[in-house]
Amino acid sequence: MYSRLLIAIMCLPLPLLQAFAGECKLNVERTACPGKDAESYKKCDGKASCAEVKKTGTAASCAKEALKSCDNVGDRQKITKSKKITADFDGKPVESGKNFCEPTRADFDKC
Repeated sequence: MYSRLLIAIMCLPLPLLQAFAGECKLNVERTACPGKDAESYKKCDGKASCAEVKKTGTAASCAKEALKSCDNVGDRQKITKSKKITADFDGKPVESGKNFCEPTRADFDKC
């Protein structure tokens, strides 16, 4: 009986399987360059911190999303001094709630 259920699930189209993905919540906190608060915080509706929700399949893929979100490239380097990003996967802290954005990153503190 269980094997039939497994076969039925495996036959579902990919978009339906994605509905079973977990919730990855990225907790983003930005530090703006001097005088750039409004521009830096625009992605969080004018606040220094907010949560961004992504759909991922595992805590490990949630961690990858968090690390990718640390990028501070191009013109953003003159707007956002640094970021702190922690992640929760299905309500549980990923990697014990660590900050995925290394404070000494080369793309931080370029104001």
